Amino acid sequence: MSTGADAAADVLARAHAWLAQDPDGETRAELRALIEAAESGNPAAVEDLEDRFSARLAFGTAGLRGALGAGSNRMNRVLVAQAAAGLAAYVREQAGLPPVGVEAGSHEDDADPATAAHDGAPDDGVAVAPAGDEPADDAASAEDGGSDVEEPVETDAQAAGDARGEDHDAEAGVDGEEPDAEEGGGDSHDAGAAASVPDQLAGPSAPELTETPSADALEAEGPEVPGILDDAPIVVIGYDGRRNSDVFARDSAEIFAGAGLRAILMPRLLPTPVLAFAVRHFGAAAGVMVTASHNPPDDNGYKVYLGGDDDGSQIVAPADAEIAAHIARVAEAGDISTVPRSLGFELATESVVDEYVAATAAVAPAPAGAEGLTWVYTAMHGVGWETLSRILETAGYPAPVPVAAQLEPDGAFPTVAFPNPEEPGAMDLAFEAAREAGAELVIANDPDADRLAVALPDESAEGGWRRLTGNEIGLLLGWRAGRLATADGAAPASADGTGASLACSLVSSPGLEAVAQHYGLDFHATLTGFKWISRAPGIVFGFEEALGYLVNPGTVRDKDGVSAAVAMLGMVAEARGRGATLADLLTEFDEQFGAFASDQVSIRVEDVSQIARIMAALRERHPSSVGDVAVDRIEDLLDGVDDLPPGDVLRLWLADGSRVIVRPSGTEPKLKLYLDVRGESREDAAARIAALADGARALLAEYGG
Repeated sequence: MSTGADAAADVLARAHAWLAQDPDGETRAELRALIEAAESGNPAAVEDLEDRFSARLAFGTAGLRGALGAGSNRMNRVLVAQAAAGLAAYVREQAGLPPVGVEAGSHEDDADPATAAHDGAPDDGVAVAPAGDEPADDAASAEDGGSDVEEPVETDAQAAGDARGEDHDAEAGVDGEEPDAEEGGGDSHDAGAAASVPDQLAGPSAPELTETPSADALEAEGPEVPGILDDAPIVVIGYDGRRNSDVFARDSAEIFAGAGLRAILMPRLLPTPVLAFAVRHFGAAAGVMVTASHNPPDDNGYKVYLGGDDDGSQIVAPADAEIAAHIARVAEAGDISTVPRSLGFELATESVVDEYVAATAAVAPAPAGAEGLTWVYTAMHGVGWETLSRILETAGYPAPVPVAAQLEPDGAFPTVAFPNPEEPGAMDLAFEAAREAGAELVIANDPDADRLAVALPDESAEGGWRRLTGNEIGLLLGWRAGRLATADGAAPASADGTGASLACSLVSSPGLEAVAQHYGLDFHATLTGFKWISRAPGIVFGFEEALGYLVNPGTVRDKDGVSAAVAMLGMVAEARGRGATLADLLTEFDEQFGAFASDQVSIRVEDVSQIARIMAALRERHPSSVGDVAVDRIEDLLDGVDDLPPGDVLRLWLADGSRVIVRPSGTEPKLKLYLDVRGESREDAAARIAALADGARALLAEYGG
């Protein structure tokens, strides 16, 4: 039987082992100080170490997410290196390649490199960088619009140091700043003209012209790093403006390249939807976005997408468990300094961003009613503004009144307590700017710009402005999608030729199904998360109530707050053209489809076992009513319902058509109840939802909440 002293000694041993492999000076100093304090008998330090090393951040369908700091239960360079190496092993396995360090049988080709380059080129007339020391043809590159990938610039000393896994300056190629054209950030063929192309890198398999890393940089790494084959699987890596996002992205690119994969690093900090776009654009096997979205400032995360049959969507089971198993094997080896690294990764150029900008501007080119539109925008200290501003100019919308204090990326999020547009107070500066400007609406993105918030003037609201709920926005955008899908009068079909459909998470408003029925579209309710919504057959639009919207599934298979903002601007501008407002659009929706209202009741617990007890009690003794309304039927998703994968969810249908969904939160120690009603009018729906919320609170109290 282990004692407290044994447990403390075990934690200290794990901390020392972690310290020995940590390449980051900041977290090494942090951990060394904690170890010294713990070894001197400081109980707070011992407790802190136990929290950091008693568990690992779990890798799941959402990837990794947690607080920054040293230890296996924090986000740091050791954990990210383990995750990258594990994902690399998974990608190699899926491609039928042997593990790194195992003979492949025959991966070498005696064919002439120039022939290989020609054979590997696509048939669309796009030039391929030639092998050897000859520079690429500038004229050909210019004619093609420039390369999508450029080489990183490194000195030989940096190359050798990075290959050994030593500390490197985060500003070396991934500093979050857009480089000047003279310094290698412009047309990639200029950089490529000075670099020779190793034989094993000739003939890239992506459908765009790419430029490869310097042969000198690769040679400095030694023979233990596997060569990158012509048809190597591609992994694309993006990052946002959070602390260490650029460092984690650079580490990942080096490790993917060290595993013999073709690693493409996005050129600078960019929105998550641009990375999701790039996965499909490059025909990648996988993509990684380093972001914690709208989490607190001290958090970061690691979000994974898969290409191929997954079509650029986030991972789902069983891929999550398979990747996690590979990560565990790397972690058990105990020393990330032995993980091969390479400078053979590539840098995507601005052309991939240009393609995203063009595709997103085409979602809703500005109609005549856009002229003179006054609106406010906040990026919530995130990365959305630069990309959105280019799209607005391309699509023809007037520039917004910016919330200047929140416009530029700042991972400290200094003006908000919590960088989530849903949180109280997060949009106060935007509302202040809107009042001063006499604006017609406010649009906000969260820090990685995959979510959208919208607000409108409302005299009855405090401060004169009201943020729309995620369901209100989703229903308006679903209405728009239904009209567009049936605009030509033909049988609606999606881009893949199947029956066009609208989709939302099962906890989002049932109003979307009413829209689908009205337009003769298929409808799908999925488990929560865009990993499921994006996979709905025939999807032309999808949303979830937590401010996530997919308006352009032909371009991005994830929620996209940038394209959703453009779609919303298009709706508002079209309404302005006929003298209507955003508030009028909400009224028109109610008149056509019915007045839907939603609310959420939740409890936060200290002991998560309380949530399991409540769910068990609800299953054992079904409630007969919620408030004054009888329960008509109960569906237990553990048993599987409507072709949904099994889930810990109860769905209660009430006699008046209302709905209550009970589920544990996937990210917090909370039990959530999602409430939805349909009324004869907006006022009737508001009264119904208020009564249902009171009944839901009483239900929680009765069952142990």
